[in-house]
Amino acid sequence: MPDEPTWPRPIWALVTIVVVAVLVMLQAKLVGSVFTTPLQAGDDELPVALEPLLRGPGPVAAAAVPDTVAVLQRSVIGEPQPSIGSTVTAGPGGADSSTQSPATAVLLAGWATELGAVVGVPAVALAAYGAAQLEVAQSDPGCRLSWPTLAGIGWVESDHGRYAGAVLGADGRSTPPIIGIPLDGRPGVARIADSDGGRVDGDPVLDRAVGPLQFIPTTWERWGVDADGDGVIDPFDIDDAALAAAQYLCEAGGDLSTGSGWTRSIYAYNASDSYVLSVRGTADQYAAASQQGAG
Repeated sequence: MPDEPTWPRPIWALVTIVVVAVLVMLQAKLVGSVFTTPLQAGDDELPVALEPLLRGPGPVAAAAVPDTVAVLQRSVIGEPQPSIGSTVTAGPGGADSSTQSPATAVLLAGWATELGAVVGVPAVALAAYGAAQLEVAQSDPGCRLSWPTLAGIGWVESDHGRYAGAVLGADGRSTPPIIGIPLDGRPGVARIADSDGGRVDGDPVLDRAVGPLQFIPTTWERWGVDADGDGVIDPFDIDDAALAAAQYLCEAGGDLSTGSGWTRSIYAYNASDSYVLSVRGTADQYAAASQQGAG
């Protein structure tokens, strides 16, 4: 039986290049058709003090999310689950200050109560995300962070402080407090030896991520901030945690209105393709719901 004809190697190489190019175009088209909503609120009649919440950044470019083809092939796109064991990479610390005026706080609470009922985010949590957006818009205007990004992280990390049946109180703290698994090096989990003597996470042997935004003790030491001016820098307080996360994201990503900046910031928070896509999809859902509710 004669040998089957074979193609020269240059032809195989060309075919491979064409196939890869087609796959890249297909994944960009597929993901782009899913992620199209601008990450911003949508109410033209917001009070003046809250107008920055209206001017969120444009949509995150789906093509900027790396390795999307591999992620799609692993079938990880879908409903995100709380990732209590996730950690945050440390960076230079944030400020210990609260710049929100009482009047703005009242307006923000009203905005959060009304919009929270539409998008399905507890008003206490939404107010914290909105306040963090307003704060970084003043302290770091080039960042252009918007509240749906923080809300996406808050849902994936702890269901906005309600993981495993916890109740998010009016003071922004969960009952019982949310404390993650020991970071003991099991598959998919980093190993981080105790860094705080158990002062933050209650574990004198290994570190754990804590609070609604899941900070590890060393990261909180560098990024912790008293966002609500109650005199306590508390990772279990969603107000403090939201502003600390916002400042961290801005430092890591730069301009979050760009696909590359936004993606870089979320990867810095948790270096996982599936995590980035989960946050992106959840943030997009919140933005879409807010715009539909405003319409």
